[in-house]
Amino acid sequence: MIRSLAAALCLSTAIASPLLAQDVIRSKPTALPVDSAKPMPKDVPYPGGTIRLDVDATDTVQRIFRVKETIPVASSGPMTLLMPEWLPGNHAPRGPIEKLTGLTFTADGKPISWKRNPLNVYAFEIDVPAGTKQVVASFQFLSATATNQGRVVVTPKMQNIQWEDVSLYPAGYYTRQIPVQANVTYPAGWQAATALRGKRSGDTIAYDVIDYEALQDSPVFAGTHFKAVDLGHNVTLNIVADDADELVFNTDQIAKHKKLVAEAGAAFGTYHFDHYDFLLSITDEMGGIGLEHHRSSENQVEPGYFKKWDSGEALLDRNLLPHEFTHSWDGKFRRPDLLWTPNFDVPMQDSLLWVYEGQTQFWGYVLGARSGMFSKQETLDAYAQIAAKLDTTRGREWRPMVDTTNDPIISARRPKGWANWQRSEDYYNEGLMIWLEVDGILRQQTKGAKGIDDFAKAFFGIKPGDWGQVVYNRQDVIDTLNGVAPYDWAGLFHKYVDSPTTETPKGGFTLGGYKLVYTDTPNAITKAAEGAQKTVDQSFGVGLTVKNDGDIAAVIWNSAAFKAGLAVGSKIIAVNGNEYSSDAFKTALTEAKDAKKPIQLILKQDKYYRTLTLAYSDGLRYPHLEKTGTGEGSLDKLLQPRT
Repeated sequence: MIRSLAAALCLSTAIASPLLAQDVIRSKPTALPVDSAKPMPKDVPYPGGTIRLDVDATDTVQRIFRVKETIPVASSGPMTLLMPEWLPGNHAPRGPIEKLTGLTFTADGKPISWKRNPLNVYAFEIDVPAGTKQVVASFQFLSATATNQGRVVVTPKMQNIQWEDVSLYPAGYYTRQIPVQANVTYPAGWQAATALRGKRSGDTIAYDVIDYEALQDSPVFAGTHFKAVDLGHNVTLNIVADDADELVFNTDQIAKHKKLVAEAGAAFGTYHFDHYDFLLSITDEMGGIGLEHHRSSENQVEPGYFKKWDSGEALLDRNLLPHEFTHSWDGKFRRPDLLWTPNFDVPMQDSLLWVYEGQTQFWGYVLGARSGMFSKQETLDAYAQIAAKLDTTRGREWRPMVDTTNDPIISARRPKGWANWQRSEDYYNEGLMIWLEVDGILRQQTKGAKGIDDFAKAFFGIKPGDWGQVVYNRQDVIDTLNGVAPYDWAGLFHKYVDSPTTETPKGGFTLGGYKLVYTDTPNAITKAAEGAQKTVDQSFGVGLTVKNDGDIAAVIWNSAAFKAGLAVGSKIIAVNGNEYSSDAFKTALTEAKDAKKPIQLILKQDKYYRTLTLAYSDGLRYPHLEKTGTGEGSLDKLLQPRT
């Protein structure tokens, strides 16, 4: 023992000595205390009174919003004003702080100096002079003039005002305790739609006083080509378009939108708003968006939404309104407790997005089918496409689905070279698949007497007319499900949400009377997606999605394409000696199945060319749902109208 201890001491000395020698020549600073100096929000009324916000939105050429904000103050001394950072619906710190410019503060016409908090660049600190009754902030918001600067929100024909871009708010208070009266001057003759209400004088609208939380939740769509349609139940479809002919629709199309509103009320048992405004832009000039709010939603679709309704070209866009409307109940009224924050400076925690977004994705397709926005077959095709795509997400082998709820913060939807291995925001569609299975289990456990509609009424249908927020946690979800039908819901969620998996949950198919199969013919949704994205999608087979010009858009990890050495950023120049085309690629895949011969490719990556062999012989593969029994299964019943 003594000998061993001595040896250990010698070894310890030998290891420590070089470190001690190194320390002699290394300077060693001592950390300073970190203090953000931000007042924490309190749930008390803002003592200064009502803020007045004046926005000049008339510049449609340089696309500059000019802002004057008059902020009453109750006392002198230090004050912090914040630009919103953590934005609801974005689930991440996405406030475009870089576009706020020209900031000045004055009191009684005299300038007040400001400094930015280095620990929170969204915070501006001022010292309010003694005797000051109000501080005036003036600044510009430089909206994008090109897509590489961010989303375009202003065009010569329309604009989208998001209040977080054109306002500051005092730190130290819950935003629901800060009253604001906003005024906007629009381009001459434009009409505007928002969940806010107000009075118009010329081209300026003075909106009613509302709290800052609700103001941020009430964006504006305005434009020169505008039409408003009453959908019933105090819901309005407000449409702005690039061209007047995009505002032409038929009674059947509007009837489906009206039925969407009615079916949502039937599913959830009540409405959680005094009025609701769909804000719908039909444009390829203003940037795309699909963003939820409690009494409205921001929605952009491509031209042809009504004009090409029957052609299938606008098919994919018809899921947008059902999804965003569902959020009035799921995500806005009922919200995960750690996603609700008292102001826009407190970080959000996204771990329950598989309920917030997953359930909304689920109900978006269900309500789309029940209202006729999608046919039943189109909905089944969408389910097949979703399940098959999720099965190609090989990242599930190492990354549990719950971790994808962090993706809005981690990657902010930036492009990914290996998205199927990295995983993206899979909580949307994988959440949908989980909730499909939940419905199947509920129906099985109750012998068809109850289903997920009963959960929806119990969970989302409380407090009719309330457009505040009621928060929940995972146990609340489990308890509500057990109230419908006892089951090991905690175990089910742990299996699918918290653990890596080999494939997406498909119990909703098997319990519902269907199975996922593959054929050499695309279904309606896959065909529409290939057309919209201008690609050939063979991620389900060879593991490759290729644009019509030969650019490789995606390579599935460990697929035949991956093993052959293909990667995003390469371009296929030739297939089996023929110049690349979509048809040539499909033909090569088909012929390889019959002849079982490798496919020869010539590729270009950067300025380099190479030839490679693609060993694959399973042909074209496209997903479909196939009926497994006779009569109506639970999935058939789920998609049936309720009104």
